[in-house]
Amino acid sequence: MGFMRQRDMQHHTYADYLTWSVTYGNEVIDGIAYVRDPPAPSRLHQEVVGELHRQIANSLQDRHPRVYAAPFDIRLPKHGGADDQIDTVIQPDVIIVCELHKLDDRGMRGAPDWVAEVLSPSTATYDRTTKLRVFERAGVPEVWLIDPTDRTVTIYRIAAGQYRPPVVLELRGQTALTAVPGVSIDWDHLLAM
Repeated sequence: MGFMRQRDMQHHTYADYLTWSVTYGNEVIDGIAYVRDPPAPSRLHQEVVGELHRQIANSLQDRHPRVYAAPFDIRLPKHGGADDQIDTVIQPDVIIVCELHKLDDRGMRGAPDWVAEVLSPSTATYDRTTKLRVFERAGVPEVWLIDPTDRTVTIYRIAAGQYRPPVVLELRGQTALTAVPGVSIDWDHLLAM
């Protein structure tokens, strides 16, 4: 996946983002615009994202929560306010939303209940630092950082507004989501692709 770089020195809002963001992966965090340089995500990245989405969608069939894969805009207001003034818009690789009132035609407004980022060598630092801080501030209950190259998943769970020290697991067997009961990922099937 392409490297994330700062677009310019301006302070951007969601209204600005709608005028210039035309490619997958562009984000605005605290008014700083980050754009993804080519190339497109790798085949391995796309296979992992696709299989995560498929397994979760199958688990949630006939249930209330919804699963989405990027590109899917998540607007994270800090103190309410109008959409056009929001200065944080992100596109995690895979999310689960339990509170369906947060969904609208533009994506969603507010924090998802679960997030997965599939790490790529060029974006891993950005995902582990910049985006993880955004997820914590927004109150995302559970974040998985999946490294298909090292075959590990680093799981962050929130307690009292902060992420506890992460749990690092090998990608083997099954791992259950804590934030969304009844959903687990079968790593052996995912990595057999």
